[in-house]
Amino acid sequence: MESVIIIVFVMGYLAITLEHNIKLDKLIPALIMMAVCWALVALGVDHFTTWFDSSKHALVDGFGGLGHEDKLHLVEETLLHHLGKTAEILVFLLGAMTIVEIIDYFDGFSTIKSFIKTKKKKSILWIFSILAFILSAIIDNLTATIVLISILQKIVKSRDERIWFAGLIIIAANAGGAWSPIGDVTTTMLWIGKKVTTLKLIEYLLLPSLLCMIVPSFIASFLPAFKGEIDFDEDEVEKPKSPHSGRMLYLGLGAIVFVPIFKTITHLPPYVGMMLSLAVVATFAEIYSNSKFSISSIEGEEAEEHAMGAHHSPVHASLSKIEMPSILFFLGILMAVAALESLGILFNFASTLQETIPMMGTEMHTAGAGGVSDLVVMLLGVGSAIIDNVPLVAASLGMFSEPIDNELWHFIAFSAGTGGSMLIIGSAAGVVAMGMEKIDFFWYFKKISWLALIGFIVGSAAFMVTRTLF
Repeated sequence: MESVIIIVFVMGYLAITLEHNIKLDKLIPALIMMAVCWALVALGVDHFTTWFDSSKHALVDGFGGLGHEDKLHLVEETLLHHLGKTAEILVFLLGAMTIVEIIDYFDGFSTIKSFIKTKKKKSILWIFSILAFILSAIIDNLTATIVLISILQKIVKSRDERIWFAGLIIIAANAGGAWSPIGDVTTTMLWIGKKVTTLKLIEYLLLPSLLCMIVPSFIASFLPAFKGEIDFDEDEVEKPKSPHSGRMLYLGLGAIVFVPIFKTITHLPPYVGMMLSLAVVATFAEIYSNSKFSISSIEGEEAEEHAMGAHHSPVHASLSKIEMPSILFFLGILMAVAALESLGILFNFASTLQETIPMMGTEMHTAGAGGVSDLVVMLLGVGSAIIDNVPLVAASLGMFSEPIDNELWHFIAFSAGTGGSMLIIGSAAGVVAMGMEKIDFFWYFKKISWLALIGFIVGSAAFMVTRTLF
């Protein structure tokens, strides 16, 4: 029965990675894989001899000798445990996505356009790389990529020139997302899963991530594509549609940054702080939205507009625009991985992996990484460029039992976050850029992938050096 479950998982995984070839949204195989895996677990529970207790991160003693009802009860408890942990991540993401959409409702991101005061391609490259690095750490790498490419389209009119900037934005956004607990879904998973803390994540990964952005941008600045100036008329850049755009941008970003602070002070799960931040941002959004209408003079078209505004608040509008397919995909993949974890498959696979892949030097023993090879973690980064990094990190949560803030978890956060830049389909930022600019897979592979690889290697080397300091 275990073999059948693994086959179902592998087939679902393949369907996810071949999403663009088979023209099937990845949330569909993810949800099917989750339901079928858990159904097989429930139906074949009497045939299993081992069961993994995720709360204690150890195998359950005497599971094989339990009766049918006791085993089913344990399955239900485990399923509820994993659903609770997964829901923490999903509710957190829903809150963050809604805040970002509220900012966009007030055209808040247009404020960023005012930073562009130059026509030199090299200067624009650095401005967008730095903005991508900073923004992705606050609003996540996917949203940062969407925002910056939207702005880029207003400034760089030629698509052939623009896709070069988009390629470097992908690298910078993924690098920026790796060192922040709210910058990348995989890093958020490790943070909410109590594998890393905010301060240690910044200590370990800020410098490697910064180098992962700086080195490719520095090399790219010498390429012919970034020589000269662009045709850019500053008057063409649209002004914010709302007088509250700047205020909502800073309020929204500040509210998201407040979440790790709230968690540190209260020790409550991050989604609680995110819900508080959402409530505050939503309150101001409603106030600013209502202030657009004058109660004393509502006539004709203004009255009609007032009625529309009253029934379509910025919060409702923002909730209707959030990425629900992504939320359902995360639900499916995380719960499917949980099925493999519960049967002890990931635990046994990790033991085999550590025995077969040799250590890279002796520093891992002295640094306390629990005997996990650097090569294993770097391969995970390369793997995240080929297949989705979410299930890879979800699997690592069930494979390794190192304590919170062990260097292993930070290296996994870096590798999974930045490794995806090596292929355009390897990260959410890459996929969305591919869709927005119709970037060809092989063009990216020839022109950008080598820059991403250099950044990944330099960042990994920097991590191996700096981890000894903490």
